[in-house]
Amino acid sequence: MFIHFSIFMIILKKKGVKFDQKQYDYYFLNIENNLRELGFGDVSVNKKMKDLNKILYDILLKLENKKKNDIFDLDQKLVLKYFNELNNDKSDNYRLFSSYFLKFYNFCFVKSLKNMVRESINFKY
Repeated sequence: MFIHFSIFMIILKKKGVKFDQKQYDYYFLNIENNLRELGFGDVSVNKKMKDLNKILYDILLKLENKKKNDIFDLDQKLVLKYFNELNNDKSDNYRLFSSYFLKFYNFCFVKSLKNMVRESINFKY
């Protein structure tokens, strides 16, 4: 979920559009409400929200491999940090994972900013 959200934010930045703070707040409000529905208390929710916010910023800042400026490429170290089951960058699972997000990025990048999020629901891998 955070990788998809980060891709949206990266695309907006590349297109020169500032991300709306209300959308960010709404996104995290939904996560907070879901945690509360799962039965987490106030202290637990606050701690988890702080941790999730740190994870989002880690992903957002490191997701794109900066060595390849002309094309979007996932940072392998970051992906493997959060997805241990992908084992290493040579595994078939990693290639599928990476391919999915590269195609998702390209799909969203060509969409108009007004419809990018809405039309991403129609993304077919």
